[in-house]
Amino acid sequence: MQPLRWLIPFLAIGLLAAPAAAQNPEIALVEKASGKVTVLRDGHPLRLRAGDPLYQKDVVETGPDGSVGITFNDNTVFSTGPNSQLALDQFQFDPGTAHGAMLAELRKGTLSVVSGEIPHGSPGAMKIKTPNAVLGVRGTTFAVRVY
Repeated sequence: MQPLRWLIPFLAIGLLAAPAAAQNPEIALVEKASGKVTVLRDGHPLRLRAGDPLYQKDVVETGPDGSVGITFNDNTVFSTGPNSQLALDQFQFDPGTAHGAMLAELRKGTLSVVSGEIPHGSPGAMKIKTPNAVLGVRGTTFAVRVY
């Protein structure tokens, strides 16, 4: 056992540094990312690229030249433009029943949405919050801009 004692601190550090994603299931996937696109996860900014997963409580940010396309597990599609900040506050979805709930907050910038299965299986359970309003989505395509 003596030779492995050096390994214990490294294992402890690895467990502490493990992302919250291990406890928080993936809710969406970045389909496209161009320019500066980052995610604030557990208070740390990380660069986003196509293929990266997103999790509940992530905050997606785009720079002056940034845009991102996101597909959620219920097939909802979000697209944000430059200088946007989008918080993914809540997402639950059961593919077997198509029931779920989503709450996202557009804090600034632009967002276009093509709703997926949540509004069909759980009418009124998809909401987009802005500084001035809460949009209840019932299965539609729309765009919103926050200055």
